[in-house]
Amino acid sequence: MTTATLSGEMAHFDLAREIEDSARQKPWQSGLYAKTLFKRDDFRTVLITMERDARMKEHHADGTISVLVLQGAVRVNAQGQSHELKTHGLFTLAPSIKHDVEAIEDAAFLLTISWPSGEKLRSLEHRGYGN
Repeated sequence: MTTATLSGEMAHFDLAREIEDSARQKPWQSGLYAKTLFKRDDFRTVLITMERDARMKEHHADGTISVLVLQGAVRVNAQGQSHELKTHGLFTLAPSIKHDVEAIEDAAFLLTISWPSGEKLRSLEHRGYGN
């Protein structure tokens, strides 16, 4: 079920309904569920829902990211620092910085990625993901 309204270059999402829809997808592999809501060459928006104690192993993104917690709480670990984010908490991270995410409690967050251009992406040292 989609709760998006797409029209040309615009999209509108009912995030509460998207979160409810993710709960209907349980059981989730590894305790988390991710759904790409919007994808363009230069931008991605992903809704991620996690059960308490679920963890996204260390990874990176080739673009600048933001994590906006919509419900619950998560911990982002990057560069030897832990950042606890609760509902309405926002965290940003520059490109290519390794990090992991763990759910302190059941949580939902919106991940946005400002994706580099194809030329910029090709110039990065490729690390096996990010295409």
